[in-house]
Amino acid sequence: MKWFLNLATRTKLFLGFGLMIALLALVIGISYKCIMTMHQWVRSLAEVEFANVANLKDVQFNQNVIRGDSIAALVMTDRGARQALFKDGDECTKRNDELVRKLLDREKNHPEHHARLEEFDEIRKIFRETREKQVVPLILEGKSKEAMELATGIQAERNQKMGVIVAELVREAEKEAQNAVSLSVETASESIRILLVVGAITLGLAVGFTLLLSRVIASPLNEISRTAEQIVTGDLTVNVPVDDRGDEVGVLAAAFRKMVATLRDVNKKIIEGVTVLFSSATEIMTSTSQLVSSATETAAAVSETTTTVEEVKQTAQVSAEKSKSVSESAQKAASVAQQGSAAVTKTVDEINNIRILMETVAESVVKLSEQTLAIGEIITSVSDLAQQSNLLAVNAAIEASKAGEHGRGFAVVAQEIKILADQSKQATEQVRDILGDIQKATSSSVMAAEQVSKAVDGAVKQAAHSGESIGRLAESITESANAATQIAASSQQQFVGIDQISLAMENIKQASQQNVAGAKQAEQAAHNLNALGHKLKEMVEKFRV
Repeated sequence: MKWFLNLATRTKLFLGFGLMIALLALVIGISYKCIMTMHQWVRSLAEVEFANVANLKDVQFNQNVIRGDSIAALVMTDRGARQALFKDGDECTKRNDELVRKLLDREKNHPEHHARLEEFDEIRKIFRETREKQVVPLILEGKSKEAMELATGIQAERNQKMGVIVAELVREAEKEAQNAVSLSVETASESIRILLVVGAITLGLAVGFTLLLSRVIASPLNEISRTAEQIVTGDLTVNVPVDDRGDEVGVLAAAFRKMVATLRDVNKKIIEGVTVLFSSATEIMTSTSQLVSSATETAAAVSETTTTVEEVKQTAQVSAEKSKSVSESAQKAASVAQQGSAAVTKTVDEINNIRILMETVAESVVKLSEQTLAIGEIITSVSDLAQQSNLLAVNAAIEASKAGEHGRGFAVVAQEIKILADQSKQATEQVRDILGDIQKATSSSVMAAEQVSKAVDGAVKQAAHSGESIGRLAESITESANAATQIAASSQQQFVGIDQISLAMENIKQASQQNVAGAKQAEQAAHNLNALGHKLKEMVEKFRV
């Protein structure tokens, strides 16, 4: 028995369960053999004997149908009905050909059955030949008597022989089926007896091996379990029983003894460590309280600084927006100044053009005045001619009156000339008056042209002076716009820098808040550690060494 105790638990289990598995495999093998044997017999019954019986009965039935169709055709006078009967007989003949072929293939391993089937097939072929070559032609020729003699004579004998053979084969198949059933029942009974015997042996061995394993494994384990329960209650004074065994149970007992000794030593060291832990936890708790206070003050200061930086950020943002607006306005003013300078330059050019035109007009007016004087001289000459013509007309009228009747026509002409001379004088007077007005207007125009020319010269000088002033103003505005652009860029950079400072202060604020939270967690952890020291001290004091 000592050798069994020294075996490993795995070996014990393999040995016991291996024996159970071997017996179970034996039972399974016997059952399988029995089942396969019964399966073969059942398959033989279904595929051979029962199939043979069914096929033989079908052959006999078809043969009777063929004979019945032939006899029925003898008494019928309708040719179509006869042809239908002959066709039905031909189909039955074909079915019998297939059935007989299957029977011969199935019984090729049974020489006696195969010989009887060949005999049956030979008679059937002769019956078929007689029907097709003699009986059917005689019926079609109307020789019913001769056909009846064949059908009720030789054909009836052949049909009877085939019936006898079929009956014998059916009896043989039924007999073999009964033998197979009997053998199957005997095999099943024998298998059941073997299974009962092997099962009883297996059950006995299983019960015995179970009791043996319970004694050599469960009992020592229960003893170790009771020892473990005492250790759980804090009793380290317990002694583990010594069991000199080489299996896992013996190793477990030895390990338990070492574990108890180790627990005693560890418990002493834990007591010392708990004392140190308790004092350290108290010091850590004091330090964390101070850390929480400092972190809270730092977080408050950082929060105030963050608020101030945010206000500066908003001010910088407003300054950047104003600088940008001033830069845009300055750029617009510079653009307007440049446009004004260009407009003044264009105005100066136009005034110069006007001055040139006024000089041209003045010259034209002077020429017109000279021409008016010339016209006045011509008018004076015309007026003199008109006076002379008038005097000549008066003289002509006087001479005509002196001439009497002969000078009457000349007097009329002289009168007309006098009238024309008066009209010419009046016209010259009017032209002289008009020329006088033209000369006065021309003189006024010349004076006005001179005044306009002087005014244009003054305007050109003033416009040139204004253009220079506007140009200097445009340069100043452009410089102001550039300065405003630089100020806007500087303000934007300042805003970006303050924004980065604000973001950094916000991160510092979050870090300070996290530090406060971490300090509070550390303080809580110190409290928990202190409480843990108390609990550990209480727990360690429960163990008895």
